[in-house]
Amino acid sequence: MKTLRYRIGNEVKPGILDSDENIHDASSLVSDWDSENVTIEKLNEIKSMDISSLPKVENFDGIAPCVCKKSVGKIICIGLNYSDHAEETGMKVPPEPIIFFKATSAIIGPNDNVIIPKNSQKSDWEVELGIVIGKEAKYISENESQDHIAGYCVVNDLSERAFQIERSGQWVKGKSCDTFGPIGPYLVTKDEIPDPQNLKLWLELNGKRVQDGSTATMVYGVNFLVSYLSQFMSLHPGDIISTGTPPGVGMGMNPQVFLKPGDVMELGVEGLGTQKQKTVAA
Repeated sequence: MKTLRYRIGNEVKPGILDSDENIHDASSLVSDWDSENVTIEKLNEIKSMDISSLPKVENFDGIAPCVCKKSVGKIICIGLNYSDHAEETGMKVPPEPIIFFKATSAIIGPNDNVIIPKNSQKSDWEVELGIVIGKEAKYISENESQDHIAGYCVVNDLSERAFQIERSGQWVKGKSCDTFGPIGPYLVTKDEIPDPQNLKLWLELNGKRVQDGSTATMVYGVNFLVSYLSQFMSLHPGDIISTGTPPGVGMGMNPQVFLKPGDVMELGVEGLGTQKQKTVAA
């Protein structure tokens, strides 16, 4: 099942995408796709229903983040999780996952404009597989991880490299600028993604393919990451884990290339849909 949130004017409504890619209004089933309703239990209940009986949405004004921004408790990001990406950045593959946070205030819809922050010279792109938690996880084993995953989504883990690396301190300030967290368009339930370690992911900048990778080359896989993170903090429904990016980011190019106002990013992960963002000046 693919859930989404769509806009009509200033209102955001919950929807479900059918097999013909028609959106159906799910307002009669849930108030929103938030932490109360992206639980595994609730999603399984809805999957057993006849979605075709729900009203079809004919007109809407855009796609919102696939999980309600206010109910995402945390966005946990994994750094240098593709060996070839670590190589292009001149960094070593870490002996344990690098963990950092992205502020939830960075969340936007998959096709919303990305704002280049004031004083930014090195804003960069990163297509990533996102994991959406659907059941509290605390001290779980790797074999238990799938029991706590609601599904997956596309994430663009935008990064201001000077803020992140050259300004000292933690990475979070280069990762949390407003609009630096596009998620969606869909939350795709895990039954539709039988092997999250075999998904193609890509990003195009102004029509040119710059990232073209596979989750098969992740250093630390989905199940390991969920288990690993649960040893340090409890994971709750609606939490998002962004699992790292393949090579092809602007920082790794020679010469380096960074985002400027007017650029267009198009990106996607196999089976999870696509995003498209235009960059604008702050």
